[in-house]
Order: sequence, then structure tokens, then C-alpha cells
Amino acid sequence: MINDEERNNYETFRDCLSGPVIQKSATKSKQKGRRSSKGRKNAIKPVASASSQDAGEEQDADDLAEFTDYLATEIFTSLPSDLRTLSYAALQKDPDLSTKYTDPIPPSNLEALLGNIPASVPDTLLSYALLPDLSYLPNLLTPILTDYITTTTSAPPAYSTTRTTACEICERDWIPLTYHHLIPKEVHAKALKRGWHDEWTLNSVAWLCRACHSFVHRIASNEELAREWWSVEKLRGREDVVAWAKWVGRVRWKAR
Repeated sequence: MINDEERNNYETFRDCLSGPVIQKSATKSKQKGRRSSKGRKNAIKPVASASSQDAGEEQDADDLAEFTDYLATEIFTSLPSDLRTLSYAALQKDPDLSTKYTDPIPPSNLEALLGNIPASVPDTLLSYALLPDLSYLPNLLTPILTDYITTTTSAPPAYSTTRTTACEICERDWIPLTYHHLIPKEVHAKALKRGWHDEWTLNSVAWLCRACHSFVHRIASNEELAREWWSVEKLRGREDVVAWAKWVGRVRWKAR
């Protein structure tokens, strides 16, 4: 079972794993198709109906998703806890993690990681012909682990590159947007001194329409915003914000 703290990282790992698994599965399927096509050139082959073919493809996709989820869970839960919760923030607090999980991963660390993977993983990969033999396991998993580490430790983007096409509260996409400092600039010094936030998080923003931007500053002081309501998710979780978004989302200007 994946706990809430590790959920986002698990989904990132599963995504990194899915690419190679899907690619190898597709290659295997094509090879099987070529083998089955051998025989008399003029042999009459049964033609499946479009609906049955679509149903079969949908079932194949569901099976592949379930298979990938199984592999991701088996591997991810075998990783050390500091790797399961790895993030840019974690690297800022513990610089030793940068050495431990660098690119390329040090051989001794990689060997330890692979050594903890349960036997069910290589056995499954072998049984589905996704590995020619056990010696290829590092070749498959090393790029996946490296991709996962790179993704989870990437620095957050500059606020100017995070601009959305719709207000992040009312979701109106036809109205001008402004950026709201999730940690108001007036309390940056206090936020650092009190340990509420790390310095690299101070310029996080949300893209809001003017009406929602003003509403956010009406419902909480700058200090309250910095201490309690410092993310879009937290703001959208408030009942008053939900009610406001529902109401203002219906407000549209008439064409003149």
C-alpha cells in the first residue's frame, strides 16, 4: 500500500517505468504478429468485427496498465524511504542525498538498490519475455531509476513559466489573469525566520483572475496566507472558496 506522503513520487516512478514496459510489450507484440502471418499467401484469414477488435484492444490496454502498476508497486516499495520521498526540497535540507542519488548513480548504491528488489520482479519480467536473462535487469532498471531521480529532484520552474490558461480558483478561461504570491512578499522575512517555508519556495505563485485574487486577500491576512493557505490546493479546500468559485464562475460579461 502506498501512503499519501509517497503517492506523488509513486506515480512519477510508475510513469518512468511505463515507457520501457510499453515499448518492450509493443515490440514483442509486433514480433508475434509477424510470426503468425507466415503461411500460405492466399490463406483465408478470419476477419474480426470492429467492435470485437476494439474491445480486445481495450482489454489489452487495461491488462498492460494493471501489469505496470503491479511492477511499479513491487519495485517502489522495495526502495529506501529517502528515495521514495526524494524531492528538490529534500535535497535542500540534506545535501548528502545529492551525492547518494546523483546521475549516474554510484555503482555501490545502484547495487544496493537492485539487491533489494524482490525476486518476483525479475521472475515476472522473464516469464513475460521482457528480459532475455537476469543479467539484463540492471540495463532495464538503471535508466528508469535515473529518470525517476531526475524528475523528482528538478528545481521548481520560475513563476513566469507556470502561467495557466484559466483562473486556478474559478476556472474561467476567458478573463485576464494576475499572479498571486502564495507566500505574500510582505512576510517573506518572517516566514524564513519562523521556519514556515524554505527560501526556494518563497516565489511560488497562483494564477488568478482579479476577482478571485481580491477575494483571497479578503478572507485571510498575509500572515495567515503564509502559514496556512500557501497552496492552490489548500485554498480550494476551504468551504468559502468553494462557494465563491461556484458563484463567480457563473459571472460573464455581456458582449457590447
